[in-house]
This record gives sequence, structure tokens and C-alpha cells, in this order.
Amino acid sequence: MAKSPETEHPNKVFGWGARDKSGVLSPFHFSRRDNGENDVTVKILFCGVCHTDLHTIKNDWGYTYYPVVPGHEIVGIATKVGKNVTKFKEGDRVGVGVIAGSCQSCESCDQDLENYCPQMSFTYNAIASDGTKNYGGYSENIVVDQRFVLRFPENLPSDSGAPLLCAGITVYSPMKYYGMTEAGKHLGVAGLGGLGHVAVKIGKAFGLKVTVISSSSKKEEEAINHLGADSFLVTTDPQKMKAAIGTMDYIIDTISAVHALYPLLGLLKVNGKLIALGLPEKPLELPMFPLVLGRKMVGGSDVGGLKETQEMLDFCAKHNITADIELIKMDEINSAMERLAKSDVRYRFVIDVANSLSPP
Repeated sequence: MAKSPETEHPNKVFGWGARDKSGVLSPFHFSRRDNGENDVTVKILFCGVCHTDLHTIKNDWGYTYYPVVPGHEIVGIATKVGKNVTKFKEGDRVGVGVIAGSCQSCESCDQDLENYCPQMSFTYNAIASDGTKNYGGYSENIVVDQRFVLRFPENLPSDSGAPLLCAGITVYSPMKYYGMTEAGKHLGVAGLGGLGHVAVKIGKAFGLKVTVISSSSKKEEEAINHLGADSFLVTTDPQKMKAAIGTMDYIIDTISAVHALYPLLGLLKVNGKLIALGLPEKPLELPMFPLVLGRKMVGGSDVGGLKETQEMLDFCAKHNITADIELIKMDEINSAMERLAKSDVRYRFVIDVANSLSPP
């Protein structure tokens, strides 16, 4: 007989979870494993709220294992370390991102690309190597193998730095892999949400000219005056779209809703690259003519591996890059999810877990 979430491991933990596809989050008691020889136990201080959390609690992608405790943008304090742990000690400030496990021996793992390991397990809504479920960061603490724990740089704030563990690495990794780091080149950022606003900041830190591409002009002043974008292009303005044809070297497409790729491909120069990061619920149409006639590329990218994620955190610390956040209490999470579904957040919710999560 299967054990309940509260009894399958020895250590009782409290968090908030969703029990069905209504996506309603409520107080939830479960358990964590003992801290093993290679493990770090993290007392969670802050946890970012990612669009993936929303999709998962509502089973939008069809593979949610209920009950589910979301959260993979975790910053906290190491409270216990196993005897084989060399990189961390008790009291260190650490981060846990999207990945909590992998086989650690395949070609991808050997190349520090744990995110592409066939046996990679997510921080939540996944099965761990011992056959039990992973529960995420909307909770008091988490136990993670040291390979999947990150050192949080001293000058990065815990709250506004937390979203970098997903949003930050999701835009940094493709910029590095696809060569979007050459100063003076022109980067378009399609969609100005949790990913997009970090992409603008990282793009500027690489010395790129950055244009935000959006369907509405309502964020134009903020994009330019606050986030540092060089220009703003409204896709519903035919004249401006026509004038921008063939002007961009790269586009990072962060839009998670179904949208047309044809206008975006038209903005690219010959040899331009459109890299998709959003995960719409339905497939997008891929027009062949602009690809073939302009020798253009459409690519994709997931979060990065642990080595690259640490590199990204250090880069953001060096350049004073953080996410723009709204700090919320744990019991405000359901209204925050409703707002997130309407894109009504500037630009990332972060839960003040340590100061607002208390068992009933």
C-alpha cells in the first residue's frame, strides 16, 4: 500500500500545494527524506512564482502528478550538509533552481548539461531516483543533492535574485549558446514578462542594442526608461513593423501564448536567429519562405546546466542584475496566480516564505 505524502519520509514538512486541476493552492503537509551523505538541507527564505508553476497546478501540459507543491526559484540557508558535501557548509546562502536530480553519468551530465539528461528530475512534479515524489519551494525546506545546489553571490539580494534561478538562466543560456553576446549587435526581445525583462537587462550587460517587441505600447516607457531598452516596437503598428524589417541580428521569443512567427522572422537580418523560449499550449506555424530565403534559424533552449547557472548568477551579481518583483505572502498565492494568468505582474511574484508560511 502506497504511503501518504506525510508518511513516506521521516521529516515532516509544511507547504502549500494543489490537489487537482482547479489549481487552487492550500496548506499541505508532506515529508522530506533525511539529509544523506551528498545532500544539503535548505531552509527556504524566498521562492519565485514562475509561469510553469501556473501551468503545472492547472495541468495545462497534461503531466501533473497531484498533489503538487510548486516552486523552483528557491533561495535559502543551508541548515545541514552531508559528510561528502565539499562546496557548502551550514549557514551558507544557497539557491535551488529547476533541476533537482540527474543520472550524473551520461554524455549530457558529463558536459555539465544536466538539464538535457534523459533521467533529469525537476525540483517538483517529478519522481526522484528513490521512486518518491519531488515537492518544490512553496514550503519550509528542501533536501537536494549538492550537485544541484548553487552558491548565491554575496551582493545578490535573496528576494529579487530568486527569479534568476529560472528566468535568468532561461535567457542567459541561449544567449551564450547561440552567440548572442557580441557587443553592438541588435537583439529583439519578444514579450516583456518574467523572462523578457531579465533578457533586456542581460542583453544590455553584454553590450547589445536591445529592442522590446510587444503587441501593445503600454510598457514602452517602462521598457526604455526603467529597464534600459534602446527602443520599443509595437507589432500592431504596420508602419513601424515595416520600417524594422531586416534590422535585428537575434530575437529571443519569450511569448508563452500562441502567436505568429512570420512577423518576427521578417525583422531578422540574413543569418538571423529566432530562439523560442515560451511554451504555448498548441504548436506554432513555422513559415518556410523567410527561413529559406534569408538563411535564418529558428531554435529553442531550456534552462542551463548547473555550471552555467552558477556562471549566470555570478554574471548578474557583477552587473547588478536582479528581477523586478512583487513580494507576496504565502496566503496571497491564489490571487497572485489569477493575476499571473492575466499577465498582471511587474514582472515576477516572489513569496516571502520564511516570514509568511506558518502551519495552521
